[in-house]
Amino acid sequence: MKTKLSANQKLIIKNIPNIPNFPIKGIQFKDITPILSNTKVFNITINELAKLARKYKFDCIVAPESRGFFFGIPLALKLNVPFIPIRKKGKLPRPTISVEETIEYSKVALEVHKDDIKKGARVLIVDDLIATGGTIRAIVKLLKQLKAKTVASLFVVELPELNGKKDIIKKHVPVEAVVQLPGK
Repeated sequence: MKTKLSANQKLIIKNIPNIPNFPIKGIQFKDITPILSNTKVFNITINELAKLARKYKFDCIVAPESRGFFFGIPLALKLNVPFIPIRKKGKLPRPTISVEETIEYSKVALEVHKDDIKKGARVLIVDDLIATGGTIRAIVKLLKQLKAKTVASLFVVELPELNGKKDIIKKHVPVEAVVQLPGK
C-alpha cells in the first residue's frame, strides 16, 4: 500500500527533474539543484529532514562531499549540532582515516579527520540521495574505525528499486528519506 504524499513531499518531488544518461549512459540522474535555487523548497526540504532527524539522539552530523554538504550543513545549523565533512581522499589537511567502496558507477575513496569524531560519538549521516548505498556503506565503515556509533542515515531522496538501504539496515542503521522516486 502506498503512503499518501504530503504537500511538502509533492513540492520537493516537483523540484527534482530526472536527467537521462547522465553522467554516463544508463544512469537516470536525479537533479537536486532546483531545490537549492528555490529558497522556499530548500527550507521545506531542510525542515522535513529535521523532522526525521529529531527522532534520533546524536552528537554530530556527517555528510559526504559534495551534494551531502548541501543538506548536512544547513541541517546541522538548524539542529545546533556540529557538522563533520566526509571528503574524497586527499582533500583534508590533518591526519585522516580512509576507506574505499564501490558506488553506483565507480569507486570512491572517502576520508575524515581522525580527531573530528570522538570514540563513542553518536553520528547521524545525511546525504542527498540513496541509490545503491555504496557511499553510506563507506561512511559507516569510517565511523566504525573511529569507534563511533552510526545512529541513522537520512536522505532527501531514496531510489527504492535499487535497494541501497538493504546492506545498511543489515548493519542495524536506520535509513529514512523525505521522498522516494523511481530509479529508472
